[in-house]
Amino acid sequence: MDRGLRILFAAPAWWPATAFGGPVAVARELTTRLVARGHTVEVLTTSLSGVDRPGSWRSRVEEHDGVRVHYLATPARYRWMGVTPTLPLELGRIARPNVLHVFGFRDPVTTGAAAWARLRRVPYVFEPLGMFRPRLRKVALKRALDSTLYRGVASGAAAVIVSSSVERADVEAAGVVPSERIHVRGNGFPEPFETPAADRAALGIPDGAPVILYVGRIAAGKGIEHLVAVLDELPEAHLLLVGPDDRHGVAETLRGERVHVLGPTDGPPLALYRLADVFVLPSAGESFGMAAAEAAAAGTPVVVTDRCGVTDFLEEGEALVVPDDRQAIVDTVRSLLGDPLLRARLAAGGVAAARRSSWEAVTDRQEELYRLAVASRMASRRLSTDGS
Repeated sequence: MDRGLRILFAAPAWWPATAFGGPVAVARELTTRLVARGHTVEVLTTSLSGVDRPGSWRSRVEEHDGVRVHYLATPARYRWMGVTPTLPLELGRIARPNVLHVFGFRDPVTTGAAAWARLRRVPYVFEPLGMFRPRLRKVALKRALDSTLYRGVASGAAAVIVSSSVERADVEAAGVVPSERIHVRGNGFPEPFETPAADRAALGIPDGAPVILYVGRIAAGKGIEHLVAVLDELPEAHLLLVGPDDRHGVAETLRGERVHVLGPTDGPPLALYRLADVFVLPSAGESFGMAAAEAAAAGTPVVVTDRCGVTDFLEEGEALVVPDDRQAIVDTVRSLLGDPLLRARLAAGGVAAARRSSWEAVTDRQEELYRLAVASRMASRRLSTDGS
């Protein structure tokens, strides 16, 4: 862009709160590059640092990679949603941005910031992070709130940003936003990397035992039960599950000496990607699926369901895409573990995908969407002036 913009992000959690999953890493990648391109980026967020830890009662401001982050006092929370009583005060103090990026949905910070932007006539883009379609818990309540309290968040946005065609379909189906205002931006893959593999002995995995890896929330709808079923057919294989317990009761069902629940890590588990013989994302629905992109960049063979948005960015020979079906997942993983040549081809293909889908290209697209939002606001002003 010709000159730097003042960009304000509003999000329910921010770096280094990596326990909240892929969106935290996505936000960091994006904002770091925006700053490097000459834009001024500030963030309003909660002080939550984990899914099972309380927030701080005091606000603080820190700078990360050139991004000024306002961690607001968060004296109360419900699951991942933090209550931030000082948000209106902070919005009144902060320098008026050229554009607001609403990064999340159905939480106090993003809902409040979007309402403020509409009141102050600040253009904003809305990125629902795969949460637009109500699912899993309290679906009826979510639908009721979406049609009332949260309705303005999407309808008032100059652009709705989605990470894949899967997420675009979810937003279109709601009928709240015209199709021309929904834009697929995608997410970048990490740069291909090589790092030493994790120590098998430290994890209790015998030499030569096949290793199946899953990275993500331990939650309903993620297909983790399909991976446990794989172990029934492969008595030598071990399953590594890396991520926070989302308290859906799934973790309580995971038993056996060949199932290793490791919990969340600070950043991508690079050494575990390098250890695994196959990475599997068996989810019934992912707007993107950053862990699959990370595994591809590590050269780990990837199996992913066709309900995961990352498949938009993987070509043939770069991953195995299967239906959201237990037997299909079990058969594919069993076949792949028995075929070293196919694993080698997928490893090379994943690295090629990572090299093609860079964060720089994603940042180019994001700048275009900010330009669109600012231009739409300017056009609205002109129409208002002409009408008067």
